[in-house]
Amino acid sequence: MKKKSLRGRVDGAPNPIDIHVGNRVRMCRTLMGMSQERLGQALGLTFQQVQKYERGMNRIGASRLWDISQVLNTPISFFYEGISEDAENLSPRHINENSSSTKSVQDVMLTLDTNPLNRKETLELVRAYYRIPDRNAAHRIFDLIKSLAPPEDDEQEDMEKSNEE
Repeated sequence: MKKKSLRGRVDGAPNPIDIHVGNRVRMCRTLMGMSQERLGQALGLTFQQVQKYERGMNRIGASRLWDISQVLNTPISFFYEGISEDAENLSPRHINENSSSTKSVQDVMLTLDTNPLNRKETLELVRAYYRIPDRNAAHRIFDLIKSLAPPEDDEQEDMEKSNEE
């Protein structure tokens, strides 16, 4: 019996690089205000296939990625930007290497899932912000949102230092 190829999968799960590329496709599509159905139609696919690409469940081939980049009017390099070193270490060429410094697939996928830039809500917020015609109002809304959020760790340290002086 012939053993089934893992095709870049790690422990049967989608490869983190495929997931990253899919997330970037979703990010670009969402920022453009395009539905999965519309992207699918432009590519001659069903929205379910686009969904599988965006989740990393199905790998995106080179010719298909070219088509996606043309429909979304973005360079192919965009889809690979920001890949973490941990995900790089789980690329198919490294899968068979035994590296104790490599994080597990679950660790890398958790990082991808918790990144707020990968959330649909974030992308829709950014898209809506840039559609506000009154740029002064948009900046005031931006300042309001920042004022409602707790300061980040480095901002907190800066505030504490300025209070000591």
